[in-house]
Amino acid sequence: MLFRFLSVALICCSASVSVASDVSEKVKNDIRTQLGASLPALTITSIEKTTFSGLFEVSSTSDQPLLVSADGRHIIAGEVYELDGHKITNLTEQKRESSRAATMAAIPESEKLSFVPEGKTKATIAVFTDIDCGYCRKLHKEVPKLNAMGIRVDYLGYPRAGVGSNSYNKLVSAWCSEDPMGAMTKAKNGTVIPTKSCENPVARHLQLGQRVGVNGTPAIVLDSGKLLPGYVPADALAKQLGVL
Repeated sequence: MLFRFLSVALICCSASVSVASDVSEKVKNDIRTQLGASLPALTITSIEKTTFSGLFEVSSTSDQPLLVSADGRHIIAGEVYELDGHKITNLTEQKRESSRAATMAAIPESEKLSFVPEGKTKATIAVFTDIDCGYCRKLHKEVPKLNAMGIRVDYLGYPRAGVGSNSYNKLVSAWCSEDPMGAMTKAKNGTVIPTKSCENPVARHLQLGQRVGVNGTPAIVLDSGKLLPGYVPADALAKQLGVL
């Protein structure tokens, strides 16, 4: 069923969840004060009006936007859907994708391990990867094919076993190698690479992935912010990206 996995679901017929309009300082303060007291771990990034009377959309560093009453005492945590005839659009996921795209765009180029096409780059994907993940290895074998189709692959580290695990150490060793891309390929092919240590972004990538909704590997993020969980064949990826 459509709402089987939702804690709460709202159905609407509006064009969007939030609208570009000023929110009074009193409402902002009331919401921040109440949520700060009840949910101290929540870091609010924005408070916007919505098309629902009396509800405000609160975005934070978590992946889940919240709909909150003006006094901050009532919260709806769930998905908002727009119904338009036979078309159903998940407006909450659209919001997540927009936020995810901005977050991913802010990652410095120096933090990525990038496999770049020799010719023109037609599209780019970011992949949260774990060296010991079987489907990550399967996807990596298709990187040359993706590159040949003009798709750039930017790797970000996501050791599923956590910081300090063997998988984490392998990712760090690849990042710290004199030839990171070559070391990554060797490691994903099952070759033991020399253990290396240096300043690296793997732990930050793990936290970033958790923040943008990654819960397994590989996790592919498109420039639009759309998250594709799991392995996707090269041809299917190219079609989604409009390359084929």
